Amino acid sequence: MTDSSEANPPQDNPSERADSSFDPATVSQDAASDDPSWLEAEAELTRPTAPSDEHDRLQDKIFGQHRPRTPRTVDPALPLMMVETAFLASAASLVFLVNYYFPIGPLLRLFFSIPIALTYLRWGSRAAWMSALVSGLLLSVLMGPARSILFVMPYGLMGVLFGVLWRRGASWGVSIGIGSLLGTIGFFFRIWLVSLLLGDDLWLYATSQTTDLLEWLFIKLGFLFQPSLELVQAAIIIMILLNNVVYVFVVHLVAWLLLDRLGDPIPRPPKWVQVLMDYE
Repeated sequence: MTDSSEANPPQDNPSERADSSFDPATVSQDAASDDPSWLEAEAELTRPTAPSDEHDRLQDKIFGQHRPRTPRTVDPALPLMMVETAFLASAASLVFLVNYYFPIGPLLRLFFSIPIALTYLRWGSRAAWMSALVSGLLLSVLMGPARSILFVMPYGLMGVLFGVLWRRGASWGVSIGIGSLLGTIGFFFRIWLVSLLLGDDLWLYATSQTTDLLEWLFIKLGFLFQPSLELVQAAIIIMILLNNVVYVFVVHLVAWLLLDRLGDPIPRPPKWVQVLMDYE
C-alpha cells in the first residue's frame, strides 16, 4: 500500500499560479511600451534639463536672483492653461472697461498690457495671442468694435511684444525702445481711426493746437519766429514719442515689482533704477 501523498501529488491551485505570474509593474511597462504617447512622455521626462555654466551666468546677469520659470511644455488643451488665459484676458478687458467709464488718471493704463504679457511668460506665444484676441472680442461685446480695436492696437499687441522680449531676456533699453515705437504707431492709428469714424481730421486739429502752443512759447522766450508746418509736425511727433517712452518705462517698473512676486520675473533694470527704487 503506497502512501497517499505519493500517489496523489499536490495539484497547483490555478488562482495561486495566476497570482504568482501576475506582476503589475511588468504589465504597466508592457502597456507603456505599446503606447506611443507614453514613450514621448518618458522621453520628455528623461531629457536632461541641467543648463550649462554659460547659460547660468547669462541668466544671473539678466534676471539676478529672480530666475524665470521653465517654459511649460504641456498640452494646450489642459484646463489650467485655458482657465488662466481666459482669466488674464478678462482682467485686461475689465481694466480697460473701468478706465473708460471711471477714469482715474493714468493709473489703470499701466495695467492694460501686463496681463497679456504675463500670459506669454506663463504659457507661451499661442496663449498670449489667444488672450489678446479674447480681450478684443470681449470688449467688442461690452463697448463696441471700435473701442475693442483701440485696445488691441496698441495695448494687446504691446502685451504680446513685452512677453516676447521679457521671455528672451531683452534689456530694458531694447524693450522700452521697441514698445515706445509701437505705442507711437498705435497713437497715429487711433488718430486715423477716430478721424474716420467722426468724419473730421483730428491731425489738423492737433497741428493747430501745437502751433498756438509754440507761438506762445516763442513769445514768452522773446523769439520773433513763426513756426513752420514741418517744425510743428516734428514737435508733435517728438512729444508723442517722449510720452510713450515715459509710459512704457513706468509699465516696466510696475511689471518688475508685480511679476517678481508672482514668480514670473522680467529682466533686471539698470543699476541706477534698482538703487533709486531700493529694490534687490
